[in-house]
Amino acid sequence: MNIVGKNRYFISDAHLGSQAFASTDRERELKLVRFLDSIKDKASDVYLLGDIFDFWYEYNHYAPKGGVRLLGKLAELSDSGIQIHFFIGNHDIWTFGYLEKEIGMSVCTSAYSIEEFDGKRFFLSHGDRVGYRPWTVRLMHSIFHSKTIQWLYSLIHPSLSMSFGFHWSKNNRKYKHTQESAQYLGEDKEFLVQFAKETLKQDPSLDFFIFGHRHVMLDLMLRDKKRVIYLGDWIDKFSYGVWDGKEFSLECFD
Repeated sequence: MNIVGKNRYFISDAHLGSQAFASTDRERELKLVRFLDSIKDKASDVYLLGDIFDFWYEYNHYAPKGGVRLLGKLAELSDSGIQIHFFIGNHDIWTFGYLEKEIGMSVCTSAYSIEEFDGKRFFLSHGDRVGYRPWTVRLMHSIFHSKTIQWLYSLIHPSLSMSFGFHWSKNNRKYKHTQESAQYLGEDKEFLVQFAKETLKQDPSLDFFIFGHRHVMLDLMLRDKKRVIYLGDWIDKFSYGVWDGKEFSLECFD
């Protein structure tokens, strides 16, 4: 439901819990909390488009350590009536009810969601499961999303499984930063831009494509005023998108 005079905010890729970045995890978390506090009187909805946590795995009676200040602020916003939408990314796939029951979020486990705001149609996705993906990535995703694999992993003691998960995530992130810096590759080489173009051929009614995942800030106009948005990240850009009911803007939080 659209609330007149209220904004919708979009963020992605905070990777809280990671030890792969120069800035400390606590500094980034506190900055994200300050941002959420600054919008609490202006927001109707907050969309977290994936990889908010660098590794997240829930057990029946155990949730990952860390992020308590962020989760507390999100619970406060949810209790105040703001809708919190959590899209799983490729680092925080394994949510099994804690975020919904304890924080009050709605969790989207699909690859994307199409929403209509104020007469405009938005394609929302973290971005890791749409468009071109090498077979190795598709294989990894199928393993991570397998209910059987998830059940087997849950049998490992949390001390071991969480340690392994954060270690894997740290090495994965360091590899990516040395092998593929988060830079815009150009319209013809960005797989999410190409995906948006192909999708528009099938569904020209879409107005905005909003993605995380790439750690790049991008606001690209396609044909007929269709736009592709990359939300950047909360590692060094501290960027976010905002829809005020008429216009979409990509901004940074100081």
